[in-house]
Amino acid sequence: MRAKVRLVTRRSGIHGRGVFAACDIPAGVALIEYKGRRLRHEEADRLYAGGAETGHTFLFTLNEDWIIDASVGGNQARWINHSCDPNCQAVLHEDPRGRSERDRVIIESLRPIRAGEELCYDYGIRLEERHTPRLKRIWACRCGAANCTGTLLRPKR
Repeated sequence: MRAKVRLVTRRSGIHGRGVFAACDIPAGVALIEYKGRRLRHEEADRLYAGGAETGHTFLFTLNEDWIIDASVGGNQARWINHSCDPNCQAVLHEDPRGRSERDRVIIESLRPIRAGEELCYDYGIRLEERHTPRLKRIWACRCGAANCTGTLLRPKR
């Protein structure tokens, strides 16, 4: 018997590609793991120096030691867009044996999601450099939510 497809990837009205519910999904459901190669922070900094200037990344900070790079070995979770009024959240699942490189990120539904609705979570991007108007334009939010902040960047404090 074939499992029911819950998620589909297609063009998004928010940005580029997006992930959409193929069926109704209740609140509190683990939907998909954010997958990709594991990099130490120093390696990611070396590989993606100047990444703050692009406004596009498949990097997900896993913990103090590791980053998930979904541009290599990533799955459809990398296409889930940001929203200031998210219907999902990224939840860290720590390795039970304390091996930080084996920690995982699972995208879970925050509320019921209707079939056809785009999945979104708050990226919570924190950049160390000054949040200039130019940088805010590069990291502009297009979610369309009533409470949209206009940027994917979180305040540094």
